[in-house]
Amino acid sequence: MSFVRTLFLLAGLTLLAACDTNDLKKPPVPLGDFVLGINVAAADQAQVPGISRKATADEWKSAIEAAMADRFGRYEGSRIYNFAIRVDGYVLAPPGIPVVASPRSALIVTVYVYDDATQTLLNPEGKQLVMVEGVSPESFIGSGITQTKAQQVARMSYRAALAVQKYLLDNPAWFKLPPLPPAAETTPATPPAN
Repeated sequence: MSFVRTLFLLAGLTLLAACDTNDLKKPPVPLGDFVLGINVAAADQAQVPGISRKATADEWKSAIEAAMADRFGRYEGSRIYNFAIRVDGYVLAPPGIPVVASPRSALIVTVYVYDDATQTLLNPEGKQLVMVEGVSPESFIGSGITQTKAQQVARMSYRAALAVQKYLLDNPAWFKLPPLPPAAETTPATPPAN
C-alpha cells in the first residue's frame, strides 16, 4: 500500500472515530427540574431475525438501564420522571461477514415517560425509536467482527438513551421549558431591486 493511500486511510479512520464520541463528559442538556426516578427496561418480547447475534433479555435490560442511568442520573432536580423502555426488536451484526457486506446493528425500542408529580403518563401510546449503528473504526468493517456481543449491546443501548434524550428535548412542555423555536423559514429572501 502506498504512503498516500495509508495516509488517507488513517485520516478517514480518525474522522470516523470523531463521529461516535462519548458526549457524557459534557454537562447534561437542560431539562428543567428533572431528576431520574424509576428506570426499567424489558426485552422478553424482542423480535430478532435469524442473521443476528442473540442477546438475552437480561443483557438488554441491564445495558439499557445502565445507559439510561449514565445519561439521566446526572440531573439533580426535584421533579421525578420515570421511564419504561421495551425492546421491540434488534439486529446485532454477526461475526464473520466480509467487508463487502458489513452489516450494521440496529435496535428498536418503545419508551414511556411518567411524570411522578402529576401522576401522568406523558405519552400513553409510547414513542417508538429506531437506532442504527453509526460508522466508527470499530464498525467500519462490521461490528460483528471487531466487537463482542456485550460491546454491541452496550453501544446500541447508549444510542437508545441518546435517542430518548432527543425525544425529551422535542417535548419541552413536559419539563416547563420554553417551546422550541419555529422552524426556519424555507422561502428564499427576495433579492434587492436594481
